[in-house]
Amino acid sequence: MDRRIICALDTGDLDEAIDLVHRFAPYVGAFKIGHGLTMPNGLRVVDILREHGAERIFLDLKFHDIPNSVALAVREAAKHGVWMLTLHLSGGPAMISAAVEEAAMYPEEQSPLLVGVSVLTSLDEATLQGFMGVNRTLPEQMAHLSQRGVELGLDGVVCSAHELKVLRPIVGHKVLVTPGIRGSVGDVHDQVRVGDAQTALADSADYLVIGRALTSKSDPVAALQQLGLDPVGA
Repeated sequence: MDRRIICALDTGDLDEAIDLVHRFAPYVGAFKIGHGLTMPNGLRVVDILREHGAERIFLDLKFHDIPNSVALAVREAAKHGVWMLTLHLSGGPAMISAAVEEAAMYPEEQSPLLVGVSVLTSLDEATLQGFMGVNRTLPEQMAHLSQRGVELGLDGVVCSAHELKVLRPIVGHKVLVTPGIRGSVGDVHDQVRVGDAQTALADSADYLVIGRALTSKSDPVAALQQLGLDPVGA
């Protein structure tokens, strides 16, 4: 098992998600779930997947709301034993602080890791500046928000493989979670900033989030080997 690998369950079908957990649990360290599974099933889906072998659940709902609402969301995630969750750094310091304070209310083994999202991997610099009106470059915006997030007590941030070298000195020993991992060839789907597993790990990613590059394959071992990863662990 390579505990650095997070398998993304990008499906709304609970039976399919359970099948993927059965198939990949011996080889990956965690499973990511998002709106597709939580909207129809509620947070009970966390309990269901854990019962089927998903030891750690990464809840990727990117909380972004008023401080009290985000604190309540963190509370519910902790109750269900969520290992790690995301929130938008653009929610501001009060929201981030409320999430951190709520997570701190639980014992270490129950408190979820909080990781901040600054710029989605589906966005490029033209969209960031032209549509969203941000005057910084994309790396500058990510560095600015990431630094503020870790200063406020977050456990880490999410970034693509492109920003790892920029953000590692800023976040120090905090966690860097990298989605958008693809093979050397293949469709990038709806993500713009993607990278390969070996380069991301060499550039200091702590966790790699891998979805269709894994889940579309019938053989987990072969899928990991095609990405240059060792199925028996690192």
